Amino acid sequence: MKTNYPIHTIESAPEASKQLLESSLKAYGMLPNLHAIMAEAPGLLEGYQILHKLFADSSFDAEELTVVWQTINVEHNCTYCVPAHTGISHSMKVDPALIEALRNQQPMPTAKLQTLHDTTLAMVRNRGILTKEQTEAFFAAGYGHRQILEIILGLAQKVMSNYTNHVAETPVDAPFQKFAWQKKA
Repeated sequence: MKTNYPIHTIESAPEASKQLLESSLKAYGMLPNLHAIMAEAPGLLEGYQILHKLFADSSFDAEELTVVWQTINVEHNCTYCVPAHTGISHSMKVDPALIEALRNQQPMPTAKLQTLHDTTLAMVRNRGILTKEQTEAFFAAGYGHRQILEIILGLAQKVMSNYTNHVAETPVDAPFQKFAWQKKA
């Protein structure tokens, strides 16, 4: 069923979204379809942009950001965000083997990244509830309280984008279509 959510241009967007879309265009050199759809609800687009910046500026490095983003994208079965973050990860110079492992639900290349992946997945699946053992494993891997809280920040950002893409059936942007993805059964 096609939902027909408007994919706004800067000109067609609600007034409160126009400057936000201009910022997206300046940042990415294109207007991502996700942002063009979110523009219908200016608060959603603004909140998403703010959370994206805050998470990107968190204590996680490029590989760790990718693990959190893609773990959530794959678990949520987001056929827009997995290809988009594949392209973003390549531009961030993330190891292609890590990118493919995340896309294909395979083991992470290091024990620390595996723990980050497992913890993020547990947070998603258990709605933020971690067992004592999961928390201890996370700390033993070298992470701390800040990083658990930053996973929640990343999760909040991804809920906004993944859920928007589900309801709007957001078409994948042309630069990311070569990274098309379907979740393994």
